[in-house]
This record gives sequence, structure tokens and C-alpha cells, in this order.
Amino acid sequence: MNVATKIPQAYAEIVEFLAAGTTPESIINFQLSEEAKEHIADLIYQHNNEGLTREEKSELDRYLLLEHLMTLVKALAQKHIVKE
Repeated sequence: MNVATKIPQAYAEIVEFLAAGTTPESIINFQLSEEAKEHIADLIYQHNNEGLTREEKSELDRYLLLEHLMTLVKALAQKHIVKE
């Protein structure tokens, strides 16, 4: 993803996925890359054990909000598949 501002990989992957166009099935099957998952796991580990910088805490909080949004979107996508 080539943008003027640097955004965390997990956000970039979600934005790229949505921008490419989706179907209910692709939404349900969407997963972050292993690299993004590992980075988020590292942030959670640091949060629980060592503490985070203000920037890291902000990144983790935003990711958790995106994760919640994707959970809701996946649930609604499942409803659309059931209707078909």
C-alpha cells in the first residue's frame, strides 16, 4: 500500500482488502497476515508484561476497535450468505 502517511500493517491490510471489493464469503474468510498477527501479539504481550509507549497503546487500541468492527461485519456477512 502506497500512502503518504505510514499506517500499521494490520490497518493497511484491512484497508487494502476493503478497497479491492468484497463478497460476504471473502469477508468471512479474511485473515491478517502472520506478520501482522505477530506484531499485534507482541503489543498485547508488552501491554500485559512490560507496558507500552503512548504510541503503541494508541496503535493497540485502534486495532482492537478495528477487530471489533470486523467481527460485526463478519457476523452481518454471515446473515447475507444464509439469505442466499
